Amino acid sequence: MSRVGRALKPALVPILAIITAFIVGSIFILITDFDALSKLGSDPAGAVGQAVTTVVNAYAAMILGAFGDPSKISAALANPTPRLVAAAIRPITETLVAATPLIFTGLAVAISFRSGAFNIGVEGQFVLGAFGASIAAIALKEQPMWLIILVSSLAGVVTGAIWGFIPGVLKAKTGASEVITTIMLNYVAAQIVLFGLRSEFLRQENSDQPISKVLSDFVRIPQIFDLPSIRLHWGFVVALIMAVIVSWFLFKTTRGFELRAAGFNMTAARYAGMSATGSIIIAMVLSGALAGLGGSMEVLGTVPQMSNDISAGYGFNAIALALLAGNRPLGIVAAALLFGALRTGGGLMQVKTGIPLDLLTFIQALVIMFVAAPGLIRAMWRLDPRKKEPELPPKPPISGAMEGPAIQGTEA
Repeated sequence: MSRVGRALKPALVPILAIITAFIVGSIFILITDFDALSKLGSDPAGAVGQAVTTVVNAYAAMILGAFGDPSKISAALANPTPRLVAAAIRPITETLVAATPLIFTGLAVAISFRSGAFNIGVEGQFVLGAFGASIAAIALKEQPMWLIILVSSLAGVVTGAIWGFIPGVLKAKTGASEVITTIMLNYVAAQIVLFGLRSEFLRQENSDQPISKVLSDFVRIPQIFDLPSIRLHWGFVVALIMAVIVSWFLFKTTRGFELRAAGFNMTAARYAGMSATGSIIIAMVLSGALAGLGGSMEVLGTVPQMSNDISAGYGFNAIALALLAGNRPLGIVAAALLFGALRTGGGLMQVKTGIPLDLLTFIQALVIMFVAAPGLIRAMWRLDPRKKEPELPPKPPISGAMEGPAIQGTEA
């Protein structure tokens, strides 16, 4: 039991940060319910009750939108037709679909942060990975689907890895700030994609918009459930496998130890005979490869057409995920599921209560803020930040009366 407690202890502050963010978010829902506030003077109890009901309904709608309606689940269990089963599991599958690219990009950020390199270019690496996969898929459109998926995924990995290698080698060999270079490369990646989508090879026929041909006409990652309106594909399973592999690499291999050592203290790593600069390059390459793989899964499975809007800010949200999870791969999976649930459940919350989706972005920002301030969370929840040191016995007073017996005892 103590081992389980030690394993869960690092998650205590992030969990409390999430709870605190939802509590503060509910306060903002209360103070922005102008209908209830207008009744505060004439009917205070009714106004407070109405505001509290709004908060409860909002969060209940969010949960239903993210994980499913119990009534629909019961109906599907009683009469498991494809239509009823699809209606019952669609919310949870949409949450998993939304979490899939976040898992890939979160892992990409975490593996670079572990090495001490701040990869802010995961967004561009994700987009270029999708772009490389699209080129390969269109070039191989006459081949068998399994071959297209395999080669296109590898193309996305290689494209993302190259885009991660550039800032990695610049930092390792010239000392250039990876923060600046990765941010600039995000813009370069967007322009490369925009230029490529205007070519006759990629651009959709009879369209003035910079979008590619519809890839789902000849390739698509198979769905996990063959049900109507269900988009969950095997890319989600690949994301989970990559989380396990990254965790094993970081914490069970010598190269992973060297990478983490370089992140803790590069000077000490060099003194111990480790290739600190090599670790940075490897970390940035792996980071870009993971982001590129996420982009290829997105364009081959979820969004069947390449465009510059293929990423809904996944690379930037991944920074928050890595922070929330403490750069731990399995924690990133949990954080991605949370953000995916917020994204999916927010739609139903807006429909049922009229609360804008911007509030969910606000709650996500609160989560990041509270996770980044663990001291504040410990103070708010009255957590002891460290174990109290054992009290030492008081020192005896130095006097002649005490010196005599002490000396005698020593001599005896």
